Amino acid sequence: MIVLHFLKRELETLFVHRFSLATMPFLNVFKNSAHYWLFSGVLIAYFTYSPNSPTANTDASPLLTYSAVALYVFSELANLSTHLSLRALRRPGSTDRGVPRGLGFDWVTCPNYTFESMAWIAILLVNRHWSTALFIAIAVGQMALWAKKKERRYRKELGGKYKAKKFAMVPGIW
Repeated sequence: MIVLHFLKRELETLFVHRFSLATMPFLNVFKNSAHYWLFSGVLIAYFTYSPNSPTANTDASPLLTYSAVALYVFSELANLSTHLSLRALRRPGSTDRGVPRGLGFDWVTCPNYTFESMAWIAILLVNRHWSTALFIAIAVGQMALWAKKKERRYRKELGGKYKAKKFAMVPGIW
């Protein structure tokens, strides 16, 4: 699940996302890479793929595992859907945006972050280790800050065309 998640992200980076300086400053590449390599590539990998990890335990509930996999598949596909909707808002080479519409955009400002968080929760339900919970806490915290900034940016840039959201990332909470 983790490998598929990052493979999907790489493919989206190559073929879906349109980055601009205002969206992703170049120095964030190093910060994000450190986050993924250290917390996921080292910490989660060590505990998830070791022979004595909870993931290797065959006593895990099949219902929990299959439910988590179903949640993961839904979340990854929903995340892709929001990324495709966001891509359609920006012409190649431009930084102007349209009003986001599609799955989840009626609930929160950044449903792509919502669905990414859900995918990682599904991964946590399968591997059941604190290292994944720590990774999620850091990642969700960062995405929550980005979501609040994006809500402010949408209100400023899109004005009356944009229906302000009460929640930036987690319906009913944040």
